[in-house]
Amino acid sequence: MPLARSLSVTSLTGLEDWEDELDLENSILFEVAWEVANKVGGIYTVIQTKAKITLDEWGENYFLIGPYLEQNVRTQVELIEPPNPAIRRTIDSMNAKGCKVYFGRWLIEGGPYVILIDIGATAWSLDRWKTELWESCSIGIPWYDREANDAVLFGFLTAWFLGEFSAQCEEKPYIIGHFHEWLAGIGLVLCRTRKLPVATIFTTHATLLGRYLCAGSVDFYNNLQNFNLDKEAGDRQIYHRYCMERSAVHCAHVFTTVSQITAVEAEYLLKRKPDIVTPNGLNVKKFSAMHEFQNLHAQSKARIQEFVRGHFYGHLDFNLDKTIFFFIAGRYEYSNKGADVFLEALARLNYLLRVNGSQTTVVAFFIMPARTNNFNVETLKGQAVRKQLWDTANAVKEKFGKKLYESLLVGNLPDMNKMLDKEDFTMMKRAIFATQRHSFPPICTHNMLDDSTDPILNTIRRIGLFNSSADRVKVIFHPEFLSSTSPLLPVDYEEFVRGCHLGVFPSYYEPWGYTPAECTVMGIPSISTNLSGFGCFMEEHIADPSAYGIYIMDRRFRGLDESCTQLTSFLYSFCQQTRRQRIIQRNRTERLSDLLDWKYLGRYYMYARHMALAKAFPDNFTYEPHEPTAAQGFRYPRPASVPPSPSISRHSSPHHSETEDDDERYDEDEEAEKDKQNIRSAALMGAVPDWRKRSKKGSSEASTPSNASTPTLPSSPSDLSSPTNSLIEEKN
Repeated sequence: MPLARSLSVTSLTGLEDWEDELDLENSILFEVAWEVANKVGGIYTVIQTKAKITLDEWGENYFLIGPYLEQNVRTQVELIEPPNPAIRRTIDSMNAKGCKVYFGRWLIEGGPYVILIDIGATAWSLDRWKTELWESCSIGIPWYDREANDAVLFGFLTAWFLGEFSAQCEEKPYIIGHFHEWLAGIGLVLCRTRKLPVATIFTTHATLLGRYLCAGSVDFYNNLQNFNLDKEAGDRQIYHRYCMERSAVHCAHVFTTVSQITAVEAEYLLKRKPDIVTPNGLNVKKFSAMHEFQNLHAQSKARIQEFVRGHFYGHLDFNLDKTIFFFIAGRYEYSNKGADVFLEALARLNYLLRVNGSQTTVVAFFIMPARTNNFNVETLKGQAVRKQLWDTANAVKEKFGKKLYESLLVGNLPDMNKMLDKEDFTMMKRAIFATQRHSFPPICTHNMLDDSTDPILNTIRRIGLFNSSADRVKVIFHPEFLSSTSPLLPVDYEEFVRGCHLGVFPSYYEPWGYTPAECTVMGIPSISTNLSGFGCFMEEHIADPSAYGIYIMDRRFRGLDESCTQLTSFLYSFCQQTRRQRIIQRNRTERLSDLLDWKYLGRYYMYARHMALAKAFPDNFTYEPHEPTAAQGFRYPRPASVPPSPSISRHSSPHHSETEDDDERYDEDEEAEKDKQNIRSAALMGAVPDWRKRSKKGSSEASTPSNASTPTLPSSPSDLSSPTNSLIEEKN
C-alpha cells in the first residue's frame, strides 16, 4: 500500500497564491480543542507551539476554545474582559442563560485569547442534548462513558457559542471553526446540522480505532482494508466514540491529518481521504553561533553524568568519558511506543559490546510515567553518597590548597608527606567505605505500585540486564516526567534531551512523533520508524536521513525479530562512532531543524483554511480542485562530505576510523553553505499567505490552488542564512 506524496516542504511556495489579500477584519478563526490550556497529550504541544505563528497571521481575530478546568486556569490563564464587542455580548448572553463562559489570555508565547467553557455548569442539559444528538445524527452515548459525555457537553456548548456569536455580529464575518480530535467533533457536527455560517476544518491526530487495534497483536498497517470496522469498534466498546469521530470527519468542509501514514489509516478506518496533510511543527530558536548548541549539550551531559555517578556508586567501574546516553520517552504504551523492541535490542547490543571487548558503556533511560508511590530509597541514597564524597573532596582540597599556599608564600617547595595529615586520610577512607555496595544498582528510580506485572520490569528480568559490572549496557527506568525541581534528577525534559547522545523511538503506532522532532531541533540524533509520521516525513524529504542522524527502522514490512536486528545494528553502529563523528553528526542533525519550524509547516494550516473558506463561502472565495499531475518532489540531498555510496548509507554515519587525520574530507563551513541552499528562507516564503477573492459576480481572474494531495514542482533553491559552527571535541 504505497504512500502518496504530500506537498513537499521545499515546495511550499508551490502552494498557489491568492491575488487579493483576505480582509482579516471581516474574518474570525476559532480553534477548538479539549487540550486548550489543558495538558493531556501531544495535541496540547501542537496548539501551544502553533499559537504564535497563527496569532501573527490573524492577530486579534484568533480565538481558542477549550474546557474550563480551575486548576489549569489558575496557573496558565489570565482572565480578562473580551475586547471584541461581539464576543462580549455572546458570553454575556450565554452566562445569562445558565452557562459559565470565561475569557482570558493563555500565558504562552504570543498570549492568544482563550474562551473557556465550564461543562459542569450545564451538566443538567446532558440528557436533553444526548436525545437531540440521537434524533439528529443517530449517535447514542452510553451513560457510563464520562469522557464521551464530556465531549457531548463540550460540543453542544461550542456550537451554541458559535451560533450565538454569529447572531451577535452586526456585520456578518467569515467564521472558520477548526476542530481537533473526536472530543471536539460534536461541535463541528452540530455546526453543519444547524446550518451555521461556519467554515469547518477537522484534524485527527490519531484515529481512535487505530490506537486500540495497534494495542493488540495485529499486523495493523498491512491489513487496513480487511477490518470489519463496526465489529472491531463494538468489541472494544468504543462504537459510539467511533461514530462521533467518523461523523465529524464526514461533516467537515476540510479534513486534515498530521502525516501520510495516518492519512492512509484514516482513508480506510474513517472512509474519507484527507484533503491535506498538516505536519506538526515546533518553534525553532536558532543560535547566533552553531557551536552554542554543542556547548549546551556538554553542559547538560555533565548534569546527567553527575546523576549517573550517584546512581551507580560502588559499581562505577566504567569510564564516563566513554559512556553514551540513550533514552526513550513518552506515554507508557509498552508496545505502541516500541519499548519491547528497544529492550530486546539493548540485550543484543550488550552481547555485541561484551564479545567484542568494547570500552564503550551505554546507559539507557526509560522516561515513561507509571504508577508509583515514592522515590526508591536506594536511589536517593546514591545521590546522598555522591554529595558526601563531593563535600569530603572539597574539604580536603581546601586544606591542601591552604598548606600549599603557605609553603609557596615562604619560598619553599611543599613537602608532599606533610600536605595531608592522618585526619584527612581517615576522612577519605570513611568516604570510600561509604560507597561500598553489595547489591546491583537499582533499575527503577521509584517504588512501583505494580512491580510484579510491569511490562518493562518483567522484560528486564527476562533478558537479564541487571546493571551488573559485566554488563556494557545499563538500564535506568524513571517512571515519572522529568522536572528541574526533582531531588533525584533535577533537570527538565529539554535539558535532559540535550545531554543525551541518541533518542530511540521504535514506535509501532505514532501518528506524528514529537519526541524525535524535539531531538532534531536540539541537534540530537534519533531513531524512529516508517510507521511514525515523523519518520515518513523525514524519509520523504531527505535523500539519506541516516547521514543526518535520522535513523529510520522498517517496522511495516519486517517482522518483530528483523526489526529488532535492524535496531541493534543502528545502536551498535552508533556506539562505534568516535567523538568527532558524533559532533559532526549533531551539527548535521541540527541543520534539519528548519524543516520542522512552524514558519514553514504553518503554511499547510493556512492552505487548509483557504480551502475551507472556498468550500463554505463559494460566492466569495473560489477553489477549483484538479487531478494530481506527475511531478517529482525535491529531496534534501546527502551531506556534501558523504560520498553517495551504499556502504556509507549502511553505516548511517560519517564513517571513518579513529586513526584518520582530523583534516579528513569534512569542512563544516563548506557543508553548511551547501546545505542551506536546500530549503527556502521563511522570509522569502512569506509569513502570511496571499489570498484571491472572487467578486460578488462570481468572476475569477487567475488559476486557483490545486488539491492538497497534488505534488508541486519545487521552486529554484534560494538562500537561507545559516550560521556555521566549530568543532569542540574536548567538551563533547
